[in-house]
Amino acid sequence: MGTLEAACAPPPLSGAEAGPPHANLSSAPPHNCSAPSHIYQDSIALPWKVLLVVLLALLTLATMLSNAFVITTVYRTRKLHTPANYLIASLAVTDLLVSILVMPISTMYTVTGRWTLGQALCDFWLSSDITCCTASIMHLCVIALDRYWAITDAVGYSARRTPRRAAGMIALVWVLSICISLPPFFWRQAKAEAEVLDCLVNTDHVLYTVYSTLGAFYLPTLLLIALYGRIYVEARSRILKQSPNRTGKRLTRAQLITDSPGSSSSATSVNSRAPEGSCDSGSPVYVNQVKVRVSDALLEKKKLMAARERKATKTLGVILGAFIVCWLPFFIISLVMPICKDACWFHTAIFDFFTWLGYLNSLINPLIYTMSNEDFKQAFHKLIHFKCTT
Repeated sequence: MGTLEAACAPPPLSGAEAGPPHANLSSAPPHNCSAPSHIYQDSIALPWKVLLVVLLALLTLATMLSNAFVITTVYRTRKLHTPANYLIASLAVTDLLVSILVMPISTMYTVTGRWTLGQALCDFWLSSDITCCTASIMHLCVIALDRYWAITDAVGYSARRTPRRAAGMIALVWVLSICISLPPFFWRQAKAEAEVLDCLVNTDHVLYTVYSTLGAFYLPTLLLIALYGRIYVEARSRILKQSPNRTGKRLTRAQLITDSPGSSSSATSVNSRAPEGSCDSGSPVYVNQVKVRVSDALLEKKKLMAARERKATKTLGVILGAFIVCWLPFFIISLVMPICKDACWFHTAIFDFFTWLGYLNSLINPLIYTMSNEDFKQAFHKLIHFKCTT
């Protein structure tokens, strides 16, 4: 990403130059203040503009409400007061900031193609865009790390998995995000006397573009793929270990229940804890039946745990897939366009589409995490019921 500044005139229609910056890194080259350009939004009929405003407004509102519900649910439900859910709630806070600080202004800019809000608000919007969306991506990384440690080191990590540790991970996310968004302000040269018609992140500094794209997307993506791959392997191994042997289960039950009162040696061989002194009274049958029931309960618990592991593994796949689909197109353009410059061209409407595809991830995140978590769904239902009855 290059210099963070508002342009004095709309940029030429090449690459991503006329589009809004979006979450991290727009690819607009330095602007020529004397060269007017075509804005594709001017050729769109008014009814279609109204429809576009409605769609983007609904997307913004849905993102806002869904993340607000996640935050409220975690806050009001004591059962959800765990370090893992604190990370999810922090992700929801970040995505809520995207829906409040970034998406409404981006709606206006996408529909009109012109910036009319001045230099100061341009700087605030760009910095909020970069920081919040980078933080949203990095939250996915710390959630994956938390899940990875919980699976691979269940006993040891359970003692270290504290709210303080979760707070430290959240603080690290925001520090890294600010480190990615802050550098352009050190070399920005504001054009105070020029009329601000565009608000873009220029790409005068190609090295910063590479640094910021790697830090905001490519390195986190590699980390997510590696972590989810290891989590999948570990979860798969647990599923195989926890799958009960149904044939052995039926044979064990048949042997225990059909033992005669005098066959204490047989009962003891299968259940080593069976009391030897009770063989004459017939009580071993009763004890063995109780033990069968306990064994069945343990097997059912293992089956339930295996089912949860399968569901959690599928959820991880959905999270990773949605993340890549939403963000990969935008970051490919963000990295390639500053390098190839005028040799690359695409319609700016495509860049706008990829911009909002990235924003869509802030709506998908709360839906995935809450719909795949039974505790969240139950808390949602209680919260909605409480709202309806009050």
